[in-house]
Amino acid sequence: MTLCAAENETSADPGAAGRPYAPAFTIAADGSYAARLALADAAGAAGADDGNGAGGTGEGAWFVERWTLDGPEPYAVPLPLGQPEEPDSEVLPLADGRVLIRRRVADRHAVSLLYPTGPGTGELPLGTVACAELRLLPPTPDGTCAYALSAGTYSTSVWRVAGGAFGPERVARVPGRCSGGVWLDRAGRMLALDREMPGGGPVKAVAVDLERGGEVSPLLQIAPESNDRLLLADPDSGLLLIRSDAPGHDRLGWGVLGSCLPVRFPECLRLPDAAVTPFAVQPGQMLMPENCAVALRVDGASGGWIGVWRPAGRRLHPFAAPEGWQAGRGVWTRDGLLRLPYADGDTACGVALLRAPADDGPAARQLVTARGASGTEGSAAAAPLPVCKPVPLGQAPLTGRALPG
Repeated sequence: MTLCAAENETSADPGAAGRPYAPAFTIAADGSYAARLALADAAGAAGADDGNGAGGTGEGAWFVERWTLDGPEPYAVPLPLGQPEEPDSEVLPLADGRVLIRRRVADRHAVSLLYPTGPGTGELPLGTVACAELRLLPPTPDGTCAYALSAGTYSTSVWRVAGGAFGPERVARVPGRCSGGVWLDRAGRMLALDREMPGGGPVKAVAVDLERGGEVSPLLQIAPESNDRLLLADPDSGLLLIRSDAPGHDRLGWGVLGSCLPVRFPECLRLPDAAVTPFAVQPGQMLMPENCAVALRVDGASGGWIGVWRPAGRRLHPFAAPEGWQAGRGVWTRDGLLRLPYADGDTACGVALLRAPADDGPAARQLVTARGASGTEGSAAAAPLPVCKPVPLGQAPLTGRALPG
C-alpha cells in the first residue's frame, strides 16, 4: 500500500522553496500506476522534467501522464487533450488504469476521468463541486474510488468524487477545519484527518467513519495542548507515524493503532537543520509494527537523501536518492524492497530499487538502480481486515523511555 504524507500539496514539499512550481506525483495504493502533470516544452519534448515534477526551461504545455509500474518494464503514457492543463490541477490514478483529474473552473471544481483510447485520450466528465477549495485525498487502498476534502471555517466536507453512482457526492461533514488525510484500513472506510476546531486551539488527528455518516472519534491525544498530526498509517500492522510538538517542539514519533502504549519520539529521527518526512511504510507485517521499514525523505541545506528506519532498530540508514527521483514518492513491497520512481535525461520512466538493510548489519549507503526495470515483487493486497474503531493513543512520557525507538 502506498501511504502518502499528510499534506498532499505542493506547498508542503519541504524542498520546494525557490524552485519552479512542481505538481505532485501520485502513486496508486497498490503501486500499479502513477500519475503526474508533465510539461511538453516548446520544441515538443513531452515530459521534460527536472526530477521533481517541474518542467524544463522555456514555455510549454502541461498534460497528464500515466506511469505503469507493475509490469516487466515501467513505461509512461501521455494523456493530452485539446488544450493544456493548468499546473494547479490534481491527478490521481485508479486501479483500472484511468486517471482522475481535478480542475478549477471559475468558482467550481470539475472532476473527470482520462484514459488512453487509440491514438488519443478519452475523457469521462464526472461532475463538479461548488466550493472555494477542493483537494484530492490520497488514493484509497482498493483503488476503485477517489475522495476529496473541502475545508471551510467551521466545517469540512468529504466528497466521493469517483466510484459513486451519481457523480460527486458528499459523504461526510466534519466540524472544524481539517487537513491531511490518511487511510486507516484496507476497506477505505476509516479516514484520519487533522482537525482544528473553530475558534482555534490545537490540531488533533481524528478518525472519520465514512460508512456511518462521517462519525468522528478521537485518534491522537498526546498532550492536552499539543498539535498532533498523523502522517502515515499501515493497516496491516497498525503502525502510525506522527508529528507532534508534545516534546516541546515538532518531532516525529510512532505509535500503534488501538494500543494503550505511549507514543515514542526516536532520537535518530531528530536531525539538526534538516526536514524529515516519512513517505512509505512496508506493508504485510501483521501484528509486528516494530519491524516495518519506513522510508523517509530528508532535506537539508546540503541537499536531500533517503532514510530507512525501523522502530525496533533505532537506526536511520542513509541512501543517496536516484537522479531524477520524484521526490517524496515510493512504495514498499512486502519483503522489504523500496521502489522509487524517477525520470532523468536518459530514462523517461524508471524505477530504482532499494533493499531495506538489516539493523544489525553494516549500514548500506548505495542505491541499487534498475533502469528500465520495475521489479517483479508486487505489493499484493492482503485479505480485508475487520474494521476496528480507533482509540486514542496513551499520553507520551517525554523522559525516561525504555521502549524501543
